[in-house]
Amino acid sequence: MDQKQNFADDRLIIGCIYCGGPPETRDHVPSRILLEPPYPDNLPVVDACLACNHGFSKDEQYFVCLLESVLTGSTDPEKIKRPSVAKAMQRSPALRSRIEAAKTMINNRSAFIPEGDRIKNIALKLARGHAAFELSQPCTQAPDHYWCGALDSLTDEQTNEFGAAHIQQLVGEMGSRNMQRMFAAEATLQSQSSGRKRIHVLINDWVEVQESTTAILQLTTLGE
Repeated sequence: MDQKQNFADDRLIIGCIYCGGPPETRDHVPSRILLEPPYPDNLPVVDACLACNHGFSKDEQYFVCLLESVLTGSTDPEKIKRPSVAKAMQRSPALRSRIEAAKTMINNRSAFIPEGDRIKNIALKLARGHAAFELSQPCTQAPDHYWCGALDSLTDEQTNEFGAAHIQQLVGEMGSRNMQRMFAAEATLQSQSSGRKRIHVLINDWVEVQESTTAILQLTTLGE
């Protein structure tokens, strides 16, 4: 993947980016369990303590197995498209049963009711990792706002907003990878009361980590 060299002050983030503890190991963001081998070159890595690095493992496995079950509508390993996830389902009948028990029907369609705390744990882990790697900003505190949901639950307006290029409202530290990815653009706003208005905005588009993966991750910024 295209990875920028970080020119931000390396004193901004010291220690584990999840809890602030000692930097005993390195953690991939996004986690490699979300990707398939052969893994892309230059995968982002951040400092982490052993407790945090190991502590996310079970929730990460649940997260990817749930995603694949939702995409296929089944927990049957033979129907799972990702080989690594199919093997995980075969090795852990208890995990498969747990996800299967969450299956239901909504509007004549198969649906899975996720364990919200486990999903949130991984979603915030990924956001903190991206914030540290791309923005050079530590985000160990609880976020001001968190939302997670299915894309087909969004309105048309929300779907268009989600797929649009991200208008940057909070920039990273000077020299951070995020700041290097931004570019300026001019937009015209149409209002019934005040007519047209031209504004200048900073755009930061999607970062593609690996092609043909079933999970698409957007770089997110945590507010503290």
